[in-house]
Amino acid sequence: MSLPESEAPRPALAPKDYKRDLKPVWCPGCGDFGVVNALYKTLADMGLERHNTALVSGIGCSSRLPGYVAAYGFNTLHGRALTLATGVKLANPKVTTLVAGGDGDGFAIGMGHFPHAARRNLDMTYILMDNRIYGLTKGQLSPTSEPDLVTKTSTMGNIERPIDPVSMALSTGVTFIARTVSTNIKHMTEMFTRAIKHSGFSFVQVLSPCVTFRGKTQYKDYQGDGVTYLDQVGHNHQDFQSALQVANNGDVYQLGIIYHVHTESFGERYARLREAFKQDKSAEVLDVVKDFLP
Repeated sequence: MSLPESEAPRPALAPKDYKRDLKPVWCPGCGDFGVVNALYKTLADMGLERHNTALVSGIGCSSRLPGYVAAYGFNTLHGRALTLATGVKLANPKVTTLVAGGDGDGFAIGMGHFPHAARRNLDMTYILMDNRIYGLTKGQLSPTSEPDLVTKTSTMGNIERPIDPVSMALSTGVTFIARTVSTNIKHMTEMFTRAIKHSGFSFVQVLSPCVTFRGKTQYKDYQGDGVTYLDQVGHNHQDFQSALQVANNGDVYQLGIIYHVHTESFGERYARLREAFKQDKSAEVLDVVKDFLP
C-alpha cells in the first residue's frame, strides 16, 4: 500500500491518531476496551494508513468497534459483516480489510457466511470478541456459551453444546487461526499483526470477558493456570492434527497461533483470472451481452 511517487511521505502515526472523538460506551471493565487499544497499537506499529484501512462489523457490543477507530468504518446488518467486507475487498483489493464482531453476531445469525469467507480465502482479518453471552440484549445464551451456564434464558442451566470457533475455523479451511485474550495487550497486538500480514483469510478469537453478565469469573479463567502460550510449548502451527488437538483441549485455554499455512488467496486467483480474460480475444464484451439486450 505505497503512496504515489508524486505524493510526499506522510508522518508516522501513533496509536492515539487512530482514535476517534467518539467515546466507547462499553461497560466499565469490558474486555473490548483491551481489544480496541491493541488494535490502535497494531495499526500504528504497522504504519497502516487510515484512508487505506476499512473496519466492518455487524451488530452487538463488540460490533461498536468501527465507530471508535479513525479509518473507514461500516456498522452493517446483524451477522452480515463478512459479506460487506467481501465487497470492500473485491472493490478495492489495496484496502486493508478488518472485520470485528462477537460470538452471537458471528456464530448465530452470521454463521452461514463464515465457511464461504473461509473457503474463498479472502485476504481479510476477522477479529471475534468471544464473551460467550449476548451482552447487548442483556445476558442470554450465545452459541459459544458453555453447558450448565445459568442465564435469563437458561434458568436451570444450558442444555446445549457450544460451538467452538477454532474447531469451526479449522473445519472450514481457514488458513490463519489464532487465539488471544483481551487482558494481554502485547499478545493481542502480536496476533493482530501476524493475522493482517497473512495473505488470505485470517481468524483471531479474542477471549473478551463480559463483566456485567459473566461477573469476574471469566477474568479468573483467563489468568494463571487457566492459560498456556503455544510458543512456549513447542506447538507446530503448520500441522493440522496438532491444531485439532489445541482446539479439542478443554482443560486449558491455549493462546497463540494455532494454525498457519499459505495457499493462494481469492484475490490472487481473481487477479490471474482478470489477466487471462484480457488476453482472451475470442469474444468481445458486446458479443457476450448481446443476447441480453432488448
